[in-house]
Amino acid sequence: MNINRANEHPERQLGPLSTGRPANSDGDRLAALDEDEVAAEGGVGTRTPEVVQNEKEGEVTWRSLPHRKQLIILTLARLSEPLVQTSLQAYMFYQLKSFDETLPDSTVATQAGLLASSFTGAQFLTAMMWGRISDSDRGGRKLVLLIGLSGTAISCLGFGFSKTFYQAIFFRTLGGLSNGNIGVMRTMVSEIVQEKKYQSRAFLLFPMTFNIGVIIGPILGGLLANPAGTYPKAFGHMNFFIHYPYALPNIVSAFFLICSTLGVFFGLAETLGSIRHHEDLGMKCSRKIGELFRGRQSQEFSHAYTAVSGDEIATETDLEMAPATPTTPSRQKAIPRWRHKLPFRRIFTYNVICTLVAHTLMATHIGTFNSLWFVFLSTPVADPARPDPPDFHRRLPFIFTGGLGMPPRDVGFAMAILGIIGISMQLFIYPIINTKLGTVKSWRIFLYCFPIAYILVPYLSIVPSKSKPPAEKDGLFVWFCLCAVLFIQVTGRTFALPATTILVNNASPHPSVLGTMHGIGQSLSSAGRTFGPSVAGALYGVGLRKGIVGAVFWGLGAIAILNCIASNWVREGDGHEIVLEGDEEAEAEFQAAAARRGGVSR
Repeated sequence: MNINRANEHPERQLGPLSTGRPANSDGDRLAALDEDEVAAEGGVGTRTPEVVQNEKEGEVTWRSLPHRKQLIILTLARLSEPLVQTSLQAYMFYQLKSFDETLPDSTVATQAGLLASSFTGAQFLTAMMWGRISDSDRGGRKLVLLIGLSGTAISCLGFGFSKTFYQAIFFRTLGGLSNGNIGVMRTMVSEIVQEKKYQSRAFLLFPMTFNIGVIIGPILGGLLANPAGTYPKAFGHMNFFIHYPYALPNIVSAFFLICSTLGVFFGLAETLGSIRHHEDLGMKCSRKIGELFRGRQSQEFSHAYTAVSGDEIATETDLEMAPATPTTPSRQKAIPRWRHKLPFRRIFTYNVICTLVAHTLMATHIGTFNSLWFVFLSTPVADPARPDPPDFHRRLPFIFTGGLGMPPRDVGFAMAILGIIGISMQLFIYPIINTKLGTVKSWRIFLYCFPIAYILVPYLSIVPSKSKPPAEKDGLFVWFCLCAVLFIQVTGRTFALPATTILVNNASPHPSVLGTMHGIGQSLSSAGRTFGPSVAGALYGVGLRKGIVGAVFWGLGAIAILNCIASNWVREGDGHEIVLEGDEEAEAEFQAAAARRGGVSR
C-alpha cells in the first residue's frame, strides 16, 4: 500500500500565521512558491537568491542548519538502529554460548561472525531494490523507511526469543531483508539540505547518532541481558527470564524501533520530488490529531498548506502547519524538476566506480572490526597454566592468543568508551578540521588511522592485568591501553564516515538517480560487511586454535592500507556529472522562477 496515495492532491506549505487577523496583513504576506521546491511540514525547497546570499555571508553552525525538525526526526529514526545493533553485540557471544554450552570458544566466534553477516548479507540482496523503490512514484522515501523500521522491530523480537542458532540466523536475516534505511536516509538528508556548505554538518548527524547508540546500546544490553543470572535476588525466581534470558534487551530495543516508526509516520515529510506535495496518510492523521487538540478553527479558514516567502523560511522559527485563507491558490499537480531519468546502465561513471570501490573497502574493514571487537573482548583470557592448544607456548611478537575475558557489563562499558570518544570529536574537532582541509583531503589523511589501530588491537590481550589469568583483564593500565587504541580507531572513523557519505552523495551522476546511487552504495557496503565478518569470524576461530589471535586483525590492517591507496583516485563530484536532454532548460526555468519569487518577496 502506498501511503502517499491517501490524498492525491498536493498541499502547500504553511507559514506561521496569527489566527486573529487576515493573512494579507503587514508582516504576514504570503508568496506562492513553486510547488516542486516546497515540501509538506518543514519543506525542503531551495531558498530565494537573497536568502542564499545571506547564508553564504554567515557562519555555518548547528543552529543554522535548515529544516531542523525534519532532520531531528530522521536522526532519531537513525539512532534506533545502531542502538539495537550495539545492544545486541554486548551479549551476542554469551547468547550464542547459551544455545549449546558444550561448543568451544572458537566455534562460538565463528557463529558470531555468521550471525553478523546474515543481517548485512540480506541487506546486500535488497538494498538496491529499496533504493529503486524509493526513487519510484509508487513507493517513495518514507514508505521504504517505514518498512525498514517495522521489519527490524519484528526481527529484534524474534531474535530475543530464539532458542537455537538457526532461529537467531532466520530473524537476523529477516531484519536485513526489510531494511534499506541508511541509503534512503542519506538520500533524504541530501534532498532536505541542498547547499554544499551545510552538508559536512548535516551528513555528520548519522555518524554522531551511531556513536550515541554505541554509548547507550552496549550499556543497555549489558545491564538487561540475562537478568535472572545478573540480578538473582530480583529476577532469579521468574520463569520467563530463566527460559528467555536475552528477551528483555530485545523487547526494549523493539520499543525504540516502534517509537521511531510512529515518529516517521506522523512527522516526516516525503522528499521525493514527484510526490512530496501529496499529503500522505501519516501527515493527514497528524493534522487531524492536531486539530482535535487545538479545537475547531474559524470557518473562514481552510486547511490547505500555504507556501511561505523566502524571508520567512530564513527565520529561526521552524515552519509549522496553520490554517490558510480561502484565497490560497488552487492545488496543482507537482511536476518533477528533471524531465528525464538517467538510465541505470549510465550510472557507473569512472568517478562513481572509484568512489564505490573505496566506500566498499572502508565499509568492509570497519564492519569487520565492529564484529570482531566485541568477540575479542568476550574471549577468555589465555591461562599459561592451562594452555589451549595444550602444546602452545607464547613467542612474541606474533605468537600469542586469548582475549580480555570481559563479562557483558564490561563489554558494554568498553564499547561505550568508543562512542564517547567519537561523539566528542565529532562535535568539537571534526567541523574545524574538515573546514580547513576539505572533505577529500581530510578523508585521505585520517584513513591511515585504521591500519595503525588494527595492528595494535590484539596486543591488548598481553597487557599486564591486575588479576591473574584466567580472570578477566582489569586494572588502570589495561583500560588506559584499551582507550588509547580505541582513540586511534575512532579518530579515523570520525573523519572517514561522514566524508565517504558526502563523496558517495556527490558522485551521483544525475539528481534523478540519487536514491538509486545510495542504494548501490548500501548494497556494496552490506556486501563488504557480510563477507568481512563471516570470513574474519572463521579466521579468528582458527587463530585461537593455532595460537595466533592477532592474524585476523593484521589482515584487516592490510585491507585498510588498500583503502588508503584506493582513495587517491576519488574526487568530489557535483551530483550532476551527466546532463540529459532538457536539463538545461529545466534549470533555466527554475532559476527564472527563483528570480520571480525573489522579486515578489521584495
